[in-house]
Amino acid sequence: MTDAVFLAAEAATVGPGASLLLDGPEGHHASVVRRLRVGEVIIVADGAGAAVRGPVTAVSKGRVEIEVTERLHRDVSPVRWTVAQALAKGDHADRALDLLTEVGVAEIVPWQAARCIVRWNGDRAEKSRAKWQAAVREATKQSRRFTVPAVAEPVGTAELAARVAEADLALILHEEATTPLAQVGLPESGEVLIIVGPEGGIDPAELQRLVEAGGVPVLISDAVLRTSTAGVVALAGCLNRPKL
Repeated sequence: MTDAVFLAAEAATVGPGASLLLDGPEGHHASVVRRLRVGEVIIVADGAGAAVRGPVTAVSKGRVEIEVTERLHRDVSPVRWTVAQALAKGDHADRALDLLTEVGVAEIVPWQAARCIVRWNGDRAEKSRAKWQAAVREATKQSRRFTVPAVAEPVGTAELAARVAEADLALILHEEATTPLAQVGLPESGEVLIIVGPEGGIDPAELQRLVEAGGVPVLISDAVLRTSTAGVVALAGCLNRPKL
């Protein structure tokens, strides 16, 4: 059985021999939902790449204490993988967030594309962003990763074009592109931005603006993929290719 992963900022500062307390929502989840018992070994990550492992030494309602026995380390990719994900309805958004987190995305940028059915307006924008942040946090634990992807402020196409111009490489997933993703060289470091359009496709005017900013339209399949799966297919394809 693999060790369960929990999140606490204190994991960044403790070492072997120290005690670490899980309380608040994580402590409740560990003690009440997961029903951890004394002696079980768990991993606690800080959400920014640091993690520790150790056995549970005490459990009470809403609180779990562990003795740290080792610090854990995972190599950090020199490439920062960012996905601009067009807003999608319910399960489609949840699936995209889960899959992108599992594969190893560093940042997700909510994109209010012209053809998005979902609209993040007013108070809904902050509530929806918070929901995305909670989703990637849970997906991080489920996939046993140590880093929680950042969820950026939602952007329109103008702001996204600015991100395209700043990225080392920006890939626009488009069903009419003539260049396969496999033929595009990837940088050894810096930011690679992958742009995923809505279910209705990227509006031609938006596509032109993103291309003018430096984006490269690419084809990832001979089929039209859903917005919930296109990003992870592209990201996985990039991660499994040699760099320039």
